[in-house]
Amino acid sequence: MNMRYVSRETIEEELTKAINYITFNPDPELPALLKSALADETNDVSKDILNCMLENIKLAPKIEIPLCQDTGSFIVFAEIGNQCSIPDAPLSQIINETLIKVSAELYLRPSILKDPLLHRINTGTNAPAVIHISIVEGDKLILHIAQKGGGAENMSQLKMFTPSANPEDIIDFVIHTVQVAKGNACPPLIIGLGIGGNFETCAILAKKALLAPLSHKNPVLEYAALEQNILKSVNRTGIGVQGMGGKNTALAVHILTAPCHIASLPVAVNLQCHSHRHTTIII
Repeated sequence: MNMRYVSRETIEEELTKAINYITFNPDPELPALLKSALADETNDVSKDILNCMLENIKLAPKIEIPLCQDTGSFIVFAEIGNQCSIPDAPLSQIINETLIKVSAELYLRPSILKDPLLHRINTGTNAPAVIHISIVEGDKLILHIAQKGGGAENMSQLKMFTPSANPEDIIDFVIHTVQVAKGNACPPLIIGLGIGGNFETCAILAKKALLAPLSHKNPVLEYAALEQNILKSVNRTGIGVQGMGGKNTALAVHILTAPCHIASLPVAVNLQCHSHRHTTIII
């Protein structure tokens, strides 16, 4: 088997460019969705906020101030081809050292604690990142990266349904999650929904679902229909932009599924705020 080698320098260079990009720019499809929401909105306060969001998207890269003050946890889904070798250092080490360097250069707010409960001391570096690594076929290194803020993350939920649950039960669970969140998740939202797997798998699926292009439609027609049904149901709650009321509580819903045990039906809802920052690197 012929191996393709990827150097530390190449990974650092591409990661640096990507972190710079997502610090100042949202998903490239987001402005169009916000403009569509603005055209459809009837609540005057929500209209004003949508205009502010669109102006913020224009200004952030021009004046080099982060799109959101919460520059988030750094999330990485890494796919390493089975014919791809990184000989210089462990990938996690390269990611974290690059994150520390770029966070200092961009003066990003340090948001990561060394200990979650007893000794909540800030690392001061924005590291470590949350890294998920999988081995796939091929000779490429693919990094799906995101900055995930704390507000929407705190409002996310997971439930272990029994197999008797049906799609309506899942819709109700998503609506309940959004209603509990109200404006705390900074809507309009992007909703990642993980269905299946087990306790930890469905949460990872929900997170990964957020990294799909906003216009992505589920290839399984029944799940594509469920995504649209959930989106319409969430928007009927009237929570609206930043919880101020109106027709636009969410912009997109994405579902990822996995096989699961016959006794289980795990479901996770991962909420993402309007400051939807992610990109993909292929090396």
